[in-house]
Parts: sequence; structure tokens; C-alpha cells
Amino acid sequence: MASETTDVVIIGSGIGGLCCAALLAHYGKKVTVCESHTLIGGAAHGFERDGHRFDSGPSLYSGLSESPSPNPLRQVLDIIGEDIAWANYDTWGCRLPEGDFDTSVGADQFCEVLQRLRGPKAVAEWRELQRVMQPLASAAVALPTAAVRFDWGAVRTAAPFVPKLLKHSLNTLKLTGPFSRVMDGVITDSFARNWLDMLCFLLSGLPASGISTAEVAFMFADWYRPNVQLDYPIGGSAALVEALAKGVTKHGGEIRTGSHVSWITAEEGRVTGVALRSGEKIAAQTVISNASIWDTLKLAPDGVLPKKFVETRSQIPPCESFMHLHLGIEAQGLPADLACHYIVVNDWDKGVDAPQNLVLISIPSVLDPSLAPPGKHTLHVYTPGNEPYEPWQGMNRGSAAYAAQKQARSEVMWQALERVIPDIRQRTTLSLTGTPLTHERYLSRYRGSYGPAIQAGKALFPGPLTPIKGLLCCGDSTFPGIGLPAVAASGMIAAHSLIPISQHQKSLGAITI
Repeated sequence: MASETTDVVIIGSGIGGLCCAALLAHYGKKVTVCESHTLIGGAAHGFERDGHRFDSGPSLYSGLSESPSPNPLRQVLDIIGEDIAWANYDTWGCRLPEGDFDTSVGADQFCEVLQRLRGPKAVAEWRELQRVMQPLASAAVALPTAAVRFDWGAVRTAAPFVPKLLKHSLNTLKLTGPFSRVMDGVITDSFARNWLDMLCFLLSGLPASGISTAEVAFMFADWYRPNVQLDYPIGGSAALVEALAKGVTKHGGEIRTGSHVSWITAEEGRVTGVALRSGEKIAAQTVISNASIWDTLKLAPDGVLPKKFVETRSQIPPCESFMHLHLGIEAQGLPADLACHYIVVNDWDKGVDAPQNLVLISIPSVLDPSLAPPGKHTLHVYTPGNEPYEPWQGMNRGSAAYAAQKQARSEVMWQALERVIPDIRQRTTLSLTGTPLTHERYLSRYRGSYGPAIQAGKALFPGPLTPIKGLLCCGDSTFPGIGLPAVAASGMIAAHSLIPISQHQKSLGAITI
């Protein structure tokens, strides 16, 4: 017997799951979120050690501090009536094979970098790429994700945007192909190509040949518009997660941590709820999985999903995983113009997706001093989706071999840090190292993966619907894919596919851009 009954159970409290839960609660659904971890937020959760408040995952945010915005995460916050304080900045540091320099969002300053490093031909090519991308960027935001739903009601919710879609119809057809097709037609300069490959990899875990033109067009619409700034949530990613959680609980929804879902219950091909590791069962008409493709398949009852569906989904290749350093350091004597973020690339020839070749450094306490004790800085350093799982597979996390491998494979991050803060090892007062096994264990992520490595132009990310009635999906394994804007969009699409069209249409007024 179920000990609890609810309208919707959401498995996992990642950003996609929380966006979905907050919207459904806003629309009057009784929602229960089951999170296996003791902390909510999935890969975006925050945690604290010795007075340092750390981000576990995303560190780059944009399009969130102003409304209206094309960013789906901002649109969710607007619909549910929640917000947080944001810090703004526009510059980050680069440590690249070409040298060390600072660059900014917006086209003009990057063109100055190109002029200095590569000359006028590279600048002319970049300006031409901007010209080519402008109509593609307009097409990419012509239909707000908030208007999308996976039923016939989409005809009505998308109707107000049809004139824009028709205006951009020819360019819309180009958005599903890989961005490399656009890049190859315009950019010949090797540095500019490497730079674009890097941006694509940071967005999606895939280089320009794998990412969709739509995703890059959305970035161009956001990062290279006039007077653009980047955002950082005051209080770190935990503050953003808490705002979404408040959207759930203020309408009576429940978020349960330490509640591991063992399987999804179903009868006669329809979902009936979930069973928890504790032995408790929760009855529900709808279950929405915010878990990965592969982890969701493990939760489905044997024989309920069609064999072909299981085979197709299970064969989708995963992106690689991450290495992390979370550090507390002494701040005294550091330069006053220390940037919030640095990108380090060791060798372009190896490829941006090569293991241990690309490192990101985030020092959010530069923007928000509350994230660190007085006189300290809080750092998050990571290899973004380029750490292979195989060297870690089967290792005992408590063994000496595991400790030695952590030290050896984190060295690339320490060396990257030394290019920014030469005496970083002497300054460090707190050091935590994360591996693919950390991702796998604490985030319940298959192989600790960043998400599916679905190549644009060859396949599409699956939609939210499944062959089991009442079972939907959201998150980075679901259309439109990987990244904060994408997972927020997936949560919106899943939520809006469950509510009456009249409610959905009413909410569009809060986000019209």
C-alpha cells in the first residue's frame, strides 16, 4: 500500500526537475520531488566546508538578471514569481597557447583580441560570422520554449509566435544541423576556429561538429549583443536552487531529500507511482524522471517499456565526466583585478575535448565575498566533461590506489591554477578533489557523465514522452539537451505538456519577449 498519494512525483532535484516541479506547483498540481542526495540541485547543488560555500557544477550564467529574457531559466523564474540577487561582470581571463589575456562578452573587445593575435583578416571573418549568425539567432528565439508542449495543444500555445516563425522559416531549417557547417563557410583562421570549438564544448560537451546551430545561435544572441553582461547568483548556485525550491514549497509541494527511488511502479502499461529504497511507496498519476537516459531505464519495470525503445535509448553514447578541485585559499596579496573566471587550454592540436586539455577556474568570491571567510577566496576548478570514466571504473573509493590516482589526475588543474596564481599551493588552506566516481555516487549519474553525446544533424535529443502512460522525462537527457538553459527548457516542456492549455496560455504573458 502507498503511504502517500500525490499528483506528480519528480525523480531528482536537478535544475530541470526543480523547474518542472515549481511550474506544476504553480499551476495547482500536488508535487513531490524525491532526491536521493541530502542536498538538492543535482549537478548545480551548493555545499559548505569550513565557511567556504562552493558550487558543485555550473559557474557561467547569462541572461538571468534581466526580464524579459530568452533564457528559459529566467522565464521559469518569471512565471513562478521568484528571483535572487545577481552580480554582473563582463570579463574573464584566458590562458591559451597564444598567451595570457583578458577578454569580454560582446563582439568589439574580442575583435581587439583577434586584431592583436591574428590580424585584420581574422577580424573580418569574425564580423562576417556575426552577420551570418544574426538571422539565425533571431530564428532561435522566435518561439519561446515556454510556448512548447508535446501534444496538440502546441498549435494554440505557439500560435501567437507563428508570424515570427514564418519570418524566420528559412533560417529555422538551418538550426538543427551542426554548427560546423556554418563555421566552415565563414571562418578559416585557426585561432578563431579553436575558440569557437571551445565555446561549443563548454556549452554542450561537444565541439562545433557535434553541437546544433540552434544552441550556438542562442549563445550569439545572448553573449554578443550590445551592452551584454554575464551574471552570477549572489549566494552561489545554491541560492538559485533555493529560489526554484521555494517555487515548489510555497504552493504546498514537497521536496524530500535522502529519498532514493528504487523503481517506478506501473500496472497495465500505466504509471502508478514510485517505490523508495526505504520500502515506502508513493502513488501518483504521473512520474517525471529528471535522471539520465540510462538511469531512467534502470528504474522502469521489467517488460513495460518496448524492447526497441530500451535498445535505442541504452545505445546513446555518454559524454565524458569531470575532475573537480574545491579550494579555500588565502586572499591576501592577490591582484585586485583577479577575474571571476579563467579558461586554460594546454594544446589546441589535441582538440578541446581531449582528456585534461581544457580547465575552467571559477573564483566566485571575487564577485560575492560572502562565499568565503574574511581574508579568503573560494575556488572551483574543473575539467568540463573531458575526464574519461574508464581509468576510474571499478576502483575502490577508499583505496590507496584511488587516492594516488586522484592526486595524479588533479595535477593538471593545479598547473592551470599556477598560471593564474603562481603560489596557489602555498595559499591553499582547504582542498577537496572530485572524480567521475564522485559524480556517479553523489549525483546518481551513469558513469558520472555530463549527459548524452548526441551529434547534431545525426539524431535529436528525445522528447519528454515515453511509451509508458504517465511517465515523462526532463533534464539534460531530454530535448533540447545539455546546459542550464536547455535543462530549464526541458522542465518547462514536461510541465506544460501536463496542464490545460488555458493555464499555459495565461503564463506566456509573464515571459513574452
